[in-house]
Amino acid sequence: MSKHLNTSEAVLIAPNIYWVGMHLKDDPFQCHPYLIKNANESILIDPGSMLEFEETIRKVKSIIDINAVKYIILHHQDPDLAAAVPEIEKLINRADLQIVTHSRISLLIKHYLITSSYYNIDKNNYTLLTSNGLKLDFLTTPYCHSPGAFVTYEPDSKVLFSGDIFGGLEESWDFYADETYFEKAKLFHKEYMPSKDIFNYALSKIEKLDINLIAPQHGSMIEKKYIPKLIEDMKNLDCGLYIEEKYNQELIDIIKELQKKERALKERNLLLFEQSKRAEIGEMIGNIAHQWRQPLAIINTSLAILKEKNRAGLLNEDEIADKLEKMEKRVIYMSETIEDFMTYYTPNKEKSWFSVCEAVEKALDIVNIKSNERGVKLNLFINNEYKIYGLINEFIQVIVSILSNINDLITIKNLKNTDVKISLYRDSDYATLTIEDNCGGINEKNLNKIFDPYFTTKHKSMGTGLGLHIAKMIIEENMNGSLNAKNIYNINNEKIGAKFTIKMRNENQ
Repeated sequence: MSKHLNTSEAVLIAPNIYWVGMHLKDDPFQCHPYLIKNANESILIDPGSMLEFEETIRKVKSIIDINAVKYIILHHQDPDLAAAVPEIEKLINRADLQIVTHSRISLLIKHYLITSSYYNIDKNNYTLLTSNGLKLDFLTTPYCHSPGAFVTYEPDSKVLFSGDIFGGLEESWDFYADETYFEKAKLFHKEYMPSKDIFNYALSKIEKLDINLIAPQHGSMIEKKYIPKLIEDMKNLDCGLYIEEKYNQELIDIIKELQKKERALKERNLLLFEQSKRAEIGEMIGNIAHQWRQPLAIINTSLAILKEKNRAGLLNEDEIADKLEKMEKRVIYMSETIEDFMTYYTPNKEKSWFSVCEAVEKALDIVNIKSNERGVKLNLFINNEYKIYGLINEFIQVIVSILSNINDLITIKNLKNTDVKISLYRDSDYATLTIEDNCGGINEKNLNKIFDPYFTTKHKSMGTGLGLHIAKMIIEENMNGSLNAKNIYNINNEKIGAKFTIKMRNENQ
């Protein structure tokens, strides 16, 4: 015990804040009640058991009239903190006396036969404000060591009344802690805090406060200079279940197993990524070849005509100029096609606002689905001013994957009258893009598999089974949306086609 303090009397620990406890000789479990002097609305904190009752009341009376106490704060329900409350109530004898606690605690402390009304902090915004402006803030520290446990912070003096947290067991008690206090607090916390995770949650709240002094229910007062190091040491303390050897080993085994699964998942995703890139290269080459076939045929035809007329001596300058101009246009178009696909397959990862209409039009150009071509009827219901936030090239890739499947069905089934409808609508929460067709729909047994990696019903020359899987990953992981598919039916309940729905949460522009 400090040689410089007379603990037989109340001890001032901050302006208007007093320790009013009792030094129990040769008892390592010292209990500390506190008093905040506040005119006729004074506050008694954790008044203790009947062991200290007379001494605590004597010290309170040396500072204020006992009936000036309006609030009694109880940080938990244990008898070493709350057992004396019924007797204290009788001495205070105020009709407006209130017990300040958490509603989980008030359910239990009523069994002490407490008669005062309750001020439940969880029903009062975790704050107490007295009529003369004194303010207390309450922070919940659940399961440290009771479900409704909390700590109290007085922001003017920056004193934290910490309940069981930072308590210590001391054979030789010092009123104020020194740099060795962690060793005294360690044993108490090992036994009373349920687990390291729960304890660290409470500490994470406390360390955000600007604290000049910690006043715990047990142990010693902790001054500002010792607080940061003490909190850091406490964070690394194994306690509760963590000191149970069997549990600790089980926890280590679980962590190792999770780490193993995480590595396997990363390897799988890396493999998928590499395979999707190879698939993209194949798709790019295939799409370029498709786009080049017509202009190459036109160029080849023009060259054949020029050669034939040249052999026959029928060429004139105007015809040569005309044919060269047409061939030049086709070469420029082919060059632009290369640029378009290089831009598309090397996307910019910077998110931005982009037009949905523009993205759909680019996807349609890449896949080469147009109205009146091969009997295709294309219906677009999209506001060209509506924008969403994300990666435009990745969004285009999603649309291309869906439209490519429709395009392949038109080719495989040799369909002559195909309707493709693309619609965009929005509500207060989501923007929804739908793509539907009348190409016969999806086999019901495959409907739940189409987004699985490597699943495809096409010949290997036409698909890898990664397109829709990558599309779903883009929408759900990169754009925080959803991608789903279903079959659509006519009024006779006949399956006529499929409908893909992309939902994206609205963001403010």
